[in-house]
Amino acid sequence: MWEVLPMLAVIRIRGRTGLKPAAKKTAELLRLNRINHMVILEDNDVTRGMLNRARDYLTWGEIDEATLEAVLEHRAMLAGRKKLEEEQLKEITGSKDFSELAKSLIKGKIKYRDIEGIVPLFRLNPPKRGYEAVRKSFQNGGSSGYRGEKINELIKRMVLPGVDLNGSN
Repeated sequence: MWEVLPMLAVIRIRGRTGLKPAAKKTAELLRLNRINHMVILEDNDVTRGMLNRARDYLTWGEIDEATLEAVLEHRAMLAGRKKLEEEQLKEITGSKDFSELAKSLIKGKIKYRDIEGIVPLFRLNPPKRGYEAVRKSFQNGGSSGYRGEKINELIKRMVLPGVDLNGSN
């Protein structure tokens, strides 16, 4: 039987200035081209190796079901910068709501990248109360690198209901 791997949420926290070539290529492959963009990846050796190459510019950890549901509900977009609504969700994935989609993503029944017409990344707001020091690792009181379950706290500070995708609210 296949082992269910946890899902990792990866967020870019630093810009392009002074970016090392290996980290630049890794961020490009992960589709993390701008600050505060987030992707959801499977946790495996290849992904961990890529994250370690760009650890000074990214932060990541295991995302839980409730946080993933909130991100999907407030920040998931279809091609053309259209917000993903529940009616479209039923047509595209067969899930009745965002909670069911989050459960199936966490359990590995479907992969986020296989959902047709959905943008593979999430545009988040800067976190309320800001980042800690972006040049220091999370273990040393900063923001970069692996943060485990505490990534969920950061994501909740970045997903603000009421602010639309274009920032006009």
